[in-house]
Amino acid sequence: MTPPLFPAVACVQFAIVLGEVARNIEQAETLIDLHRPAPGSLLLLPEMWATGFDYPRTQELGQRTPEILAAMQRIAARYRVYLAGTLTGLPADGGLPLNTLFVVGPHGVLGQLAKQHLFAFWQEDRYYRGGGATPPIQTEHGLLAGLVCYDLRFPEVARRQIFAGSRLLAISAQWPLSRLDHWQTLVRARAIENQVYVAAVNGCGLTGTMEMAGHSMIVAPDGTVLESAGTEAAVIGCGLDNRLVDEQRSRFYPAGDRTWVGTDRDKIRTLPELQADLALIRRQGSRIAFTNGCFDILHAGHVSYLEEARRTADCLVVGLNTDSSVRGLKGAGRPINGEMDRARVLAALGCVDFVVLFAEATPIRLITTLWPDVLVKGADYEEERIVGAAEVKAAGGRVARIPFEHDRSTSGLIDKIRTAS
Repeated sequence: MTPPLFPAVACVQFAIVLGEVARNIEQAETLIDLHRPAPGSLLLLPEMWATGFDYPRTQELGQRTPEILAAMQRIAARYRVYLAGTLTGLPADGGLPLNTLFVVGPHGVLGQLAKQHLFAFWQEDRYYRGGGATPPIQTEHGLLAGLVCYDLRFPEVARRQIFAGSRLLAISAQWPLSRLDHWQTLVRARAIENQVYVAAVNGCGLTGTMEMAGHSMIVAPDGTVLESAGTEAAVIGCGLDNRLVDEQRSRFYPAGDRTWVGTDRDKIRTLPELQADLALIRRQGSRIAFTNGCFDILHAGHVSYLEEARRTADCLVVGLNTDSSVRGLKGAGRPINGEMDRARVLAALGCVDFVVLFAEATPIRLITTLWPDVLVKGADYEEERIVGAAEVKAAGGRVARIPFEHDRSTSGLIDKIRTAS
């Protein structure tokens, strides 16, 4: 059975006025009223469509997100359609907010996904935090994949959602006129490589001092541009046909071809090899995180910790104690698993980029040779007790202390095994 698909999609393009919520809602609503969308349609709104990136007022305007969502629901109910666009999502933990794509129907919010890659060039990372990978949003018209602006430059974000079953990719953006060619090329590329419909809405005109590109687009699964706007406020829309998706994919389907080509063993490096690797990675402006441990019997607590460590930077190096080093720290009965076995298991984790062994009691030689941008350790360590913390901070780096999410320990597991036997 062919999965369902929205009968039609439209892009609502306009110039966002910074911080003027009522005015932006009025602009969007006026354009939608003129378009008079068919029931069941999906209407896309630009990134931060109701507020713009008014950085000094980020928290204040974020408090108005429920009010804005109510306005979206009201419009959706009037025409029996769905609206999607990004707003500031304030987290319950009080931390930095998320740039969140909300999908709203006549009866409320259907789902949401957060922007994963923040645009540091515009200082977005100072006011927002990136979201994690999320599944596509479930609607009665099928699964909806979504990207937010800068995410468009990361093909794997779309690919994961398309592989999960999406046939429509929605993109909400504030893309500048100075990179219009990139916008048009990348939108078409996401459609071609995934063989899906892509509806990409952009802001236009001046937002603050930045001129947006406009040129919202709706692209067919073969890359044909079905509708395109110019640089003025407009609504573009068209119907969607599942048969075009099926026809395109009947020949070949790259998004479904997931041959495993990984060579995780190659992540295990000597120190000289790793220095050369990191020199190239740093040359492109990427940040390096470092953590260390014995990782004798890898458990869920280790995995969660390493995932969080990887989120602190663009690359994660794990310093692994050799067998002799572990014996010096833990006693004659340890390690349970040999150093190369432990290194091989660590290397198989997607969040780990490199593994390097060290024989000393502490990793200070590794740290002061590799000079990570972020030194990561468990939150149970006070910063003053973390080996290398003072040196990394003096060199301009930072220290990240991460709590363990799971109440697990290698020693506890060993005791449990011994008791059971």
